[in-house]
Amino acid sequence: MIFRQVIHDDLGCASYLVGDENAGVAAVVDPRFEIDEYLELARYMGVSIEHILETHNHADHVSGHGRLASATGATIHVHRDAEPDYDHEPFDDGWELQVGCVKIRALHTPGHRPEHTAFALIDTRRGPEPWAVLSGDTLFVGDVARPDLAIEKSEGARGIFRSLHDKILGLEDDVEVWPGHLGGSMCGGPGMDMKVSSTIGYERKHNPILAIRDEDEFVEQALAKLGEQPPNFQAIVALNRGPLLTDGVEMLPLAPRQVEQHRAEGALLVDVRTDLQFDEAHIPGAVCIPRHIAGFGSKLAWIADREKPIVFIGRDDDDAREAGRLALAVGMRRLAGYLHGGMTSWRQERRPVDRVERMEVADLARRQSGDDPVQILDVRTQSEYAACHIPGSVLTTYHDIEGIPDGIDPTRAIAVICASGQRAAVAASLLGRYGATDVIHVVDGGVPAWSRAGHPTEQERAVAAT
Repeated sequence: MIFRQVIHDDLGCASYLVGDENAGVAAVVDPRFEIDEYLELARYMGVSIEHILETHNHADHVSGHGRLASATGATIHVHRDAEPDYDHEPFDDGWELQVGCVKIRALHTPGHRPEHTAFALIDTRRGPEPWAVLSGDTLFVGDVARPDLAIEKSEGARGIFRSLHDKILGLEDDVEVWPGHLGGSMCGGPGMDMKVSSTIGYERKHNPILAIRDEDEFVEQALAKLGEQPPNFQAIVALNRGPLLTDGVEMLPLAPRQVEQHRAEGALLVDVRTDLQFDEAHIPGAVCIPRHIAGFGSKLAWIADREKPIVFIGRDDDDAREAGRLALAVGMRRLAGYLHGGMTSWRQERRPVDRVERMEVADLARRQSGDDPVQILDVRTQSEYAACHIPGSVLTTYHDIEGIPDGIDPTRAIAVICASGQRAAVAASLLGRYGATDVIHVVDGGVPAWSRAGHPTEQERAVAAT
């Protein structure tokens, strides 16, 4: 039997190739948009990919089912409630697919979405019982899926509770759990682990929300910890349900003059280098979203208008092209190109650059206690702000910045702070894009470091600036 997990690190998504080496056949479950790894694995193992299975219409990333079907001729299978607008074979609860020695059994598990289906895996050469379940977006390692991406959230939470207790937790304790997402994904809650797998027995014993046997209490707990919904999730679902996407998007190399033209015409310039490189020198008006930090695609989807062109600026061409591939994974397809030669080519032509001052938390504290305090913009979430924030700071979550926030004077110094410095990097660049003249990027620790150092904090419910 063949079993391989393929992880998209930026989005925290997991997909699977399962099959039978002796029979020479395989299936891919929940393929990501970049399909090269599946094709390489299939060639290496000497199998033909004949089936593509989807657990559901994904809301956080673009599926590769169209590209993989085009490349292999495989049949796409999805639950009939998905109602996609492409050729497929619908299935119902209990449907089974034989792939050589591997039997794949559909377990309809609505809640995250009405069509959601987990897949039990049976190695018929070893025994008749499931040895693993591909739990998709129902059960994760340490948590369960979010219920608010398709139907009313309370109804979704009740669906997840029933799916867990009627289907998933009915499996034996030694059945392995291989989820559709790992920690960092926006399709689950804060309890999601970075581990790639678990077992039914371990999750039953150690996953706290599974210990809740009362449905009403489960719903209350599931809704209490809901985070922000994935950006553009309706548009991504529409792409995944619509006609098959089989093509990528050509990324054109652009000379500095062409980048300048695109900027003048309203394109979003996204600098994907490190925040340190960006702060030292960047193209005026560019936004800082470092590619090397997990979550690039989600941050881009929050900041960018998917109907307007995007130009990437990297350390070099490969850096920018990889950013383009990550952009496609979240449905961004208006990609105008990338600065050929990276930021070096811009500097070689002596074109203008802007800079952002960097400041550590200790220096911010000293400045606030002196005669020249700065405005502090906190760009974390409202729940983080409510738990602990710097007195007098203004809250606007980084991806909600669409101008100079209320309560902030763009002509005075603005210190932008988060929990680590990563979100603050994006927010500081957005303030510069919208006309702030003196922006300070607070690095290395943010509000938690401020609190640990004993500086004054407040803990109260706050109203976000708009």
